[in-house]
Amino acid sequence: MKVVIKGAGDLATGIGYRLKRCGFTVVMTDLEVPTAVRRTVAFSRAIYEDTAVVEGITAKYAKGFEEIESILKEGQIPVLIDEEAEVVKWWKPDVVVDAILAKRNLNTSITDASLVIGVGPGFIAGEDCHRVIETKRGHYLGTVIKEGSAIPNTGVPGNIGGYTVERIIRAASDGIFHPVAKIGDLVQKGDVVAYSNEDPIYAQLTGIVRGMLQEGVVVVKGMKSGDIDPRCEQSHCFTISDKARSIGGGVLEAIFSYFYEKSGLPF
Repeated sequence: MKVVIKGAGDLATGIGYRLKRCGFTVVMTDLEVPTAVRRTVAFSRAIYEDTAVVEGITAKYAKGFEEIESILKEGQIPVLIDEEAEVVKWWKPDVVVDAILAKRNLNTSITDASLVIGVGPGFIAGEDCHRVIETKRGHYLGTVIKEGSAIPNTGVPGNIGGYTVERIIRAASDGIFHPVAKIGDLVQKGDVVAYSNEDPIYAQLTGIVRGMLQEGVVVVKGMKSGDIDPRCEQSHCFTISDKARSIGGGVLEAIFSYFYEKSGLPF
């Protein structure tokens, strides 16, 4: 079964990883300059590093549609620069998963494939997609929604180790992003962890840098540019998160249950 995943950030990577492990044929898309802060566990990194390995699964940058099949034959996941997901029309997948996490539907239609799945808020199951996956941390994370929408975006990051907004590293000004701390570094509250242009960005808490944009990304003031984890488990920086695994499991359930229901077989 062929699946296109729109987006290749850390949450989309959790989906791609679980589908690949279960034998699905997966192609992913992203922007020319990806902005995933948890890039050590994001297949989008392949776009500027050629390959990205996450927990034993390799993604490779596909420079065009013609490279997809050769990459798939190598047992890898092709990652395309394809903002409009034109590969959907060309490759004709069985399933399209919109995991851009834009908090709104940018250009996904329920007619894009036999099964279309919207990840997070901004989609309505039964209207612009067949199924929606809940992405809000908590009791309903990873739930498959057959009618209606996911919980609306609150604008407040999930609670990790007792911290929410303090965890996020945000650009201090418009301009070019220059990281100082590396993913995996332990930083103290008040440390300079990056610059946007020449303006310093300070850590708001003590913890491990779990995510950080790559050098040279154009940012705007307030843009999420990194993440600090107060739990200080360095291994968490290089492995798929509980949230991404749960969402990936939700997508997997949505695929199997949808086509099982369509088969007409009894439960």
